[in-house]
Amino acid sequence: MTTGSVEEGQPPSLSDDELFEVLSNRRRRYAVHALEATDGAAEIGDVAEQVAAWEYDVDVEEVSYEERKRVYTALQQSHLPMMDDAGIVEFNKNRGVVEPTDSLNDIEVYMEVVQGNEIPWSVYYLGLSGVAASLTAAVWLGAWPFALLPDVAWATAITAMFTVSAVAHTYYARGQRIGEVDKPPELRKE
Repeated sequence: MTTGSVEEGQPPSLSDDELFEVLSNRRRRYAVHALEATDGAAEIGDVAEQVAAWEYDVDVEEVSYEERKRVYTALQQSHLPMMDDAGIVEFNKNRGVVEPTDSLNDIEVYMEVVQGNEIPWSVYYLGLSGVAASLTAAVWLGAWPFALLPDVAWATAITAMFTVSAVAHTYYARGQRIGEVDKPPELRKE
C-alpha cells in the first residue's frame, strides 16, 4: 500500500481507496473498534481476545485458546502491520503493543453502518428536503389547506422538521461512533 511522501512526525495521508481497503476487512474494523474503546495503547492479546469474542459471538471470558490464537496470529502477522503502514495505528511487534494514532479518529466517517432496512441519513435528508420544498411550494401557491395558516407557521414547521431530524441524527450517530459502546456498530441488534 503506498501512502505517498510523509513528513517526519506526520501520519500518512490515505486516499479513499486505500482507507476503504484497510476497512474492507471485518477483523480490522473490529480491531479499530476495540482500540478506540481503550483510550491508548493496548496489548495485542487483549485486542485479539475482544475481536475473537465478537467474531465468535461469545463473552470475552468464553473465548477458547484456539479462537484467541487464530485471531492473535492474523492480527500480528497481517492486519496490524497493514494498519501500521497506513498510519491508523502504531504497532510494536516486539513489545506486542498496538496504539491508535490521530488518524484513527478521522476514519469514523467511513464506518457508518446502515443496518437491515434502514436508509442512509443522506437519503433521509434528501427526502426531507423534497417534503420541505413541496410544502413551501404549496404555501406559496396558496393551495388549500396550506393557506389556512400564516406563512410563518409553515416556516416554523419546516424548521422544526429539520431540527428534530438533526437531533435524532446526532443521537443515533453518537451511538454509532467507534469505541463509544460495547460492540462494533455492525454487531448491534436494534
